[in-house]
Amino acid sequence: MTLSYASGPSTLPLLGDTIGANLDRTVAAFPDRDALVECETGRRWTYAQLAAEVDAVALGLLDLGVAPGDRVGIWAPNRAEWFLVQYATAKIGAILVNINPAYRVHELRFVLDQAGVRTLVAATAFKTSDYAAMIEQARPDCPGLRDVVLLGGESWDALVAAGRAGDPARLAEIGAGLSADDPINIQYTSGTTGFPKGATLSHHNILNNGFFVGETCGYDEEDRICVPVPFYHCFGMVMGNLAATSHGSCVVIPAAGFDPAATLAAVQAERCTSLYGVPTMFIAMLNDPSFGERDLSSLRTGIMAGSPCPVEVMKQVIERMGMAEVTICYGMTETSPVSTQTRAGDSLERRVSTVGTVHPHLEVKVVDPATGTTVPRGTPGEFCTRGYSVMLGYWNEPDKTAEAIDRARWMHTGDLAVMDADGFVSITGRIKDMVIRGGENVYPREVEEFLYTHPDIVDAQVIGVPDDKYGEELMAWVRLRPGAEPLTAETLREFCDGRLAHYKIPRYVHLVTEFPMTVTGKIRKVQMREESVKLLGLGDGAQQRSG
Repeated sequence: MTLSYASGPSTLPLLGDTIGANLDRTVAAFPDRDALVECETGRRWTYAQLAAEVDAVALGLLDLGVAPGDRVGIWAPNRAEWFLVQYATAKIGAILVNINPAYRVHELRFVLDQAGVRTLVAATAFKTSDYAAMIEQARPDCPGLRDVVLLGGESWDALVAAGRAGDPARLAEIGAGLSADDPINIQYTSGTTGFPKGATLSHHNILNNGFFVGETCGYDEEDRICVPVPFYHCFGMVMGNLAATSHGSCVVIPAAGFDPAATLAAVQAERCTSLYGVPTMFIAMLNDPSFGERDLSSLRTGIMAGSPCPVEVMKQVIERMGMAEVTICYGMTETSPVSTQTRAGDSLERRVSTVGTVHPHLEVKVVDPATGTTVPRGTPGEFCTRGYSVMLGYWNEPDKTAEAIDRARWMHTGDLAVMDADGFVSITGRIKDMVIRGGENVYPREVEEFLYTHPDIVDAQVIGVPDDKYGEELMAWVRLRPGAEPLTAETLREFCDGRLAHYKIPRYVHLVTEFPMTVTGKIRKVQMREESVKLLGLGDGAQQRSG
């Protein structure tokens, strides 16, 4: 019997330097290569120009009094300044606190206070959010907040001007005293109940994860990576920015927020070789009216991640977008984030139906959630991972850290997984999302994958709702293609009969144009359950499974 355990051998050693030192090495190797392009404004930087801007921002922060270990918040959509602040804080050993662009005042107040943010860099506004006004509302309750720097305003210009007049020798002096094991980033996980927790990550955590993601994608200085996913999240700032700068590749920012047409236009205009997105983003691009007009022939690879990747969508990305080497990554913020990834040499079947194999220098296993023992391969259980990527802990929350990371430093993800005989991992859902119908365990992911084969269904999400007879029943939230006939529970049952076990067929169907999501593109199934209970008039039965 082979157990569900695997470790990632590698001929490449882990990087031992800080993010700032690694960037300096890349700049020295590729000074004239494109490093960053912002499509909306037309601004672009070579690596030499980028280094000068990063150093100016770093010295400007020092001029404000920011010291190593101080927390610097960044609250903005994707724009070049976000990128600059990420590397500037790393250079001076300040801890960057990523603040979700969708936060409102009470969430902002919590993060500023919980992380002890000293300096906040923020956009003045984005879409319907007036960041400047919300900051002023939150500020009286955050006595530790000393300085607010608004992008595009006088305070940002003053910071950069002060930095340009500063002494670069200060950066070298500070850099010499930094350790790769220092905390450098706090990312607040998008909790579905209660307040979010601040996953605290080191240079070593995120630099190496970005580097090995880039290695697995085959990046070099010729690659141009289109990054429409948010910088606020690991997907953007680690798998995007750090994967690029550790290989001399170029980051292309298509827009401040995700726009399918703008993303496709950026790929064409900048001849991008790689494209990132969560499944809903790829679905939006594939269905965008401009899709057929775009030349995407430069695309070679990319990453689909962030939530389970539907097989049918993955196939379309390969066939219609030409991303022959596209990979799927699996991970979580607390693990920097990637633990497994598919490889270009994997069979198409493996690449569209699994999240790949263990990443270099990491260990993974699947355990019985009740006993913690490693299960045989082919048996479902909880996915756990251990190695350089596991966070330092939740910021100032040792009890919550101990709940997630056991004494042997295994991170318990809360995800259900199966490891096959060859070590390929399939994620079947969240432990809390598993539906128990009449004693039968139903994994929503399996039902969702089947629903994608329906010719009229563009996207589908399956949840459990309370039921007096069976404990739980299945409900499908469905997005239909334009012009499709409305789908009912009866017509869906006809489609499923004889092809799905009877207990896996959704009893209820709800047609939607979009799903409730976090800013990082993860489906909020807890919210879907709450809304469904009201929609179906199930009353207090929702208390049986509320999260």
